[in-house]
Amino acid sequence: DYISGVILYHETLLDFQMGPVLSNRGIIPGVRADTNAHPLPISPSEPATQGLDDLLPRLQAAARAGARFSKWRAPILCNSSTLPTQAALEVQAESLARFAAISQQAGLVPIVEPDVDFAEDASLNRSVEVHVKIISMIYARCAAYGVLLEGSLIKPSFPQPGLKHPSRANTSVETIGLAAATVLARSLPVAVAGVVFLSGGLSDSDSVQYLNAVNAIVNGAPSESPLCLSRLPNLSFSFGRGLQGSAMQKWVKGNEAGAKAAFEERAKACFLAARGEL
Repeated sequence: DYISGVILYHETLLDFQMGPVLSNRGIIPGVRADTNAHPLPISPSEPATQGLDDLLPRLQAAARAGARFSKWRAPILCNSSTLPTQAALEVQAESLARFAAISQQAGLVPIVEPDVDFAEDASLNRSVEVHVKIISMIYARCAAYGVLLEGSLIKPSFPQPGLKHPSRANTSVETIGLAAATVLARSLPVAVAGVVFLSGGLSDSDSVQYLNAVNAIVNGAPSESPLCLSRLPNLSFSFGRGLQGSAMQKWVKGNEAGAKAAFEERAKACFLAARGEL
């Protein structure tokens, strides 16, 4: 009742024929398109996502196997001053835009995923700045490649203070929600079909609380809001650990029934948070 799609590894989709299995249960199959990240030559401490060389045939094979969408993750390091470099932003924005264009060429809906890291000492304002910059750059490149924005989604991280920043412990859920809404209002083209936030590195609780907060803020914003929040598309979730963490803890202990119950509980919480009703 609460899950509409699942992202699979290419091998899982093809080798185990999971496309029809999921489709028959009303779940849309998708595929991970990037192959990994390697050091950026000009700035070896920063990652550059790989996988463009053979992307079209891989996505065409995924489409034949039943996939209907694809996802490309671009990790971006962020600290208070020196990271990310302009080179890293340009490389990742370019790869995301090229992926989106190739995905649509293969008949799949692309999900672009700029994943801004929060392990260092960036302030919340710095995180917002980096999020706005990379998302704006992605869509500038998407325009250059003729990507149909109405047929695409974005999977952004939540802007937040870094784990090493002194304000981390005192930053409220509502503040994070407002920051996320601000990022989207400043950088997201109106035509983009939807937003599905990622949960990478966050606890189960934080990810769902942040999602609820941003939706509550957007839903409660007046139509004359300076940020024009009412124009934003649907804000939902595409969680990994934020959805599966508690269920996996029970699963590894052999508690299958408990794992299923925990997963359904988390899925329902995420569903409600995507409506701002948690």
